[in-house]
Amino acid sequence: MKVLKFGGTSVGSVASLNNVKKIVESIPGKAVIVVSALGGLTDKLISTAKMASGGDSEWQNEMEAISKRHFDIIKNVVPEAAQTEVNKTIEALLQELKRNYEGIFLLKSLPEKVLDVIVSFGERMSSVIVAAMVENGKRYYSPEFIKTEKWYGKNIADRKLTDKLIKDTLGNLGENEKAIVPGFISTDTVSGEITNLGRGGSDYTGALIAAALGAEILEIWTDVDGFMTADPRIVDEALIIDHLTFTESMELCTFGAKVIYPPTIYPVFHSNIPIKILNTFNPEAPGTLITDHPQLNDLEVKGVTALKDVALITITLKSYNEIQEPLKRAMNVLSKEAVRIIPVANPDPYSELSFAVTASDARKSMEMLGKEFAPELSSGKITPPLLKENLAAVALVGKDMRNKSRLAARIGHSLRRQGINVEAHSGGNSDTTLIYIINQEKSSEALPLIHSLVFEL
Repeated sequence: MKVLKFGGTSVGSVASLNNVKKIVESIPGKAVIVVSALGGLTDKLISTAKMASGGDSEWQNEMEAISKRHFDIIKNVVPEAAQTEVNKTIEALLQELKRNYEGIFLLKSLPEKVLDVIVSFGERMSSVIVAAMVENGKRYYSPEFIKTEKWYGKNIADRKLTDKLIKDTLGNLGENEKAIVPGFISTDTVSGEITNLGRGGSDYTGALIAAALGAEILEIWTDVDGFMTADPRIVDEALIIDHLTFTESMELCTFGAKVIYPPTIYPVFHSNIPIKILNTFNPEAPGTLITDHPQLNDLEVKGVTALKDVALITITLKSYNEIQEPLKRAMNVLSKEAVRIIPVANPDPYSELSFAVTASDARKSMEMLGKEFAPELSSGKITPPLLKENLAAVALVGKDMRNKSRLAARIGHSLRRQGINVEAHSGGNSDTTLIYIINQEKSSEALPLIHSLVFEL
C-alpha cells in the first residue's frame, strides 16, 4: 500500500486538484492520501486572526474571501450529485471558523491554543473536498489518531499511541478505498485539545502513517520535479538529483532545502520505507528517490544549500588546561533547552569554543551560557560569550565529506578570493556535510560559486 501526500500548491486550484484526482484514481488498490490546506490558506488564516485580535474589522472581508474560495473550488471539482452535502459540511466548518474570529475580535486576544484551532480549519476543509472529489474516497479525521505530547514547550508526536491508533483506524481499508486524511493537525494526548505538527507537518503526518502501516513507499507530491543540486532561483545550472540517502536528504532539508519537512524522514527511515518526491504538475517526471543506502550511479556530492538567520557564539577560555569539559557543559545546557546546534571547528582548539545556532535561539543561548559559566565569568577564567548575527550556514552535502579536505580548502579559498569571509567552518566534523558560516547577504553569491566548483559546469 502507498501513502501519498499532496501539499498546498497541489490542492490550491481547480487545475491542480484535477491533477490530484487523476494521480489518485490511477493507483491500483487501496491507498492513504494526506492533504494540506489549499495553497496559501494557512497564512491567510493566521493573518486574519491577527487582524481580528488587533481590532481590525477587515477580518470579515478576509473571512468572506476564504468562504468564496472554497465554494468556488467545490463547484468546479466535486461531482454535482455530491455538491449539496459537501457545501453543507464546509458551511458548518466556515461558521465555526467565523465564531472563533468573532471571539478573537471581541476579546482582542489571540492565545496560542486558539490559533492552533484556527489553522486546523484549512486541512479540515480541504480533506472534505478531496474525499468527495476522488472515486472511492473516504475521509478520516487525523486528530482522532495523530496524538501529540509536550516536550520543552513543543508538540511532538506521541509515537506509541499514534502508531496504535493509526493501525486501528487505517489498517483494514477496503480493497480499492482511498483514505483521505487531513495533514498537519493533531490532538494533545492528555487534554484532547487541537494541536499541530508544525509548518510542513503534513509531510510528517504522511510519514507517521506510512511507518505505522508498513507502507511500500511514501510519495510526496509537490510543485517541483524533485531535489535539486541547488536552489534554481539562485543557481541557473542546478540539476535534478535522482537519488539521495535518508541522511543526505535530511541534511539538505535541515540546511535550507524546502522540499520536505525535516522530521518527516525519521519515521520512514527507521522503518526503511522509501520516499519519492514527485511533481503534481509534471507527474511523468521521474522525481527523486530517497532510500537507506547509496546507489551505484549516485553523485559524490549531492547539493549545496544555505540556511539563513544563523548566529555564531564564541567563548574564549583563559585558564583552562583542556577544552573538553567546558565544551561538554555548553553542549549539555543548550541541548536541554532544545537549542539546535550547528557544529563548527574551534578557531583555537586550546582556548576558544565556537558553535552556531539559529537566530531565534541566539539570545536564549547567550543567557543560558551566562548562567552556566557564571562562576568562571566572575573569576575571569573565561571571557563573556561573543555573539555574531546576520549569518548564514552554507552546507555542501554528499558522500564521505569528512575526507574531502582538498575540496573543503578549495571552496574556502575561492570564497575568500571572492570577498566572502568565512567566519567559521565545520572542519570535517561530519561524514555527510561541509559547513561554511558566512555573512547572510553573501549567501546568494556563495551558492553559485560553490556549485560551479563542485559540479564544474
